[in-house]
Amino acid sequence: MGGSVGLKGTDGDMHRIAVKLGATAISPYRTREFLKHIRRMEHISLFVAPGNMGRDFVGDLKVDVTTVGQIGDATSGEDTKRIATEMMQRGVELVAFVGGDGTSKDICDAIDLKLPVVGVPSGVKVYGSVFACNARAAAALLDAFIEGAEVAEEEVLDIDEEAFRRGILDATMYGYLLVPHAERWLQGGKEASSAVASSLENKREIAEFVADQLEDTTLYLFGPGTTVKAIADELGIGKTLLGVDAVLNKKLIGEDLNESAILELLNRYQKRKIVVTPLGGSGFIFGRGNKQFTPRVIRQVGRENIIVVATRDKLNQLKCLRVDTDDFELDRTLSGYLDVIVGYKFSKVLPVEC
Repeated sequence: MGGSVGLKGTDGDMHRIAVKLGATAISPYRTREFLKHIRRMEHISLFVAPGNMGRDFVGDLKVDVTTVGQIGDATSGEDTKRIATEMMQRGVELVAFVGGDGTSKDICDAIDLKLPVVGVPSGVKVYGSVFACNARAAAALLDAFIEGAEVAEEEVLDIDEEAFRRGILDATMYGYLLVPHAERWLQGGKEASSAVASSLENKREIAEFVADQLEDTTLYLFGPGTTVKAIADELGIGKTLLGVDAVLNKKLIGEDLNESAILELLNRYQKRKIVVTPLGGSGFIFGRGNKQFTPRVIRQVGRENIIVVATRDKLNQLKCLRVDTDDFELDRTLSGYLDVIVGYKFSKVLPVEC
């Protein structure tokens, strides 16, 4: 829930800061979307955590529901571990969890490779390959499991949140979880950016071209990523690697902006564009690592004013671009084909899927 307010996660006490900044919880929406799109619900008996960890969101479902464990007013990862362990002891066949990489670590600690899982993405840091592409895809994974799909090991990543706040993505292998094997519905894992000379030169080509195309009196919102940062380097201005920054007339006018600050700028400038690059190895241009670009922000800027940049080697690894904005109607609007700038006066058309 910290993405829209510019936080880099809500581990520990950071969720309280997120609430004070006006953030709203995303997990309830993701949970309802997941449950609503399960086709094989008649084959399921649900075991859920109490209150806002699960039970509050299943009241309308016409299935058997059993509440597992107890929680207090404030919950933490320890509750996740304890209740997941108790569910396993109750004999459940699969555990579905809603969260980010921190939650996947808790699930890994609790059940390891003893049970298959379905990960519903709902966090600022969602880089592990255990997660579905979105809540609907998670429902499809569960249906696939019910229909007999095999399971395979997928990576759980440990993201250093303190380093993440400083603009450093420090991702290390934490473990594995078993996931229904249906690659169509799974996001790819985080891949390190290539450091070879050709990739660096490719970024410079992209940066030179975009810098030459910047229009005066137009507000540019630069998203996270090394390819976008290369554009700022070309302009000779600063850029937060994992934040959203504002550029006007080739000068930096805002750093590490949250949704509120972005909306304030949008009210001041009528001409505006967003510059993004696919993050990680999964092809997401919205919904992973840049949640400051909320549905409200994206709608105000407009699909026609979105500039996508990516190196050739990264794009060659992707079959499509993806979006997961917490607003399915917006996701559908963003779907279709987009030009991706891959060099100086060179672009490649790629489909956008949700």
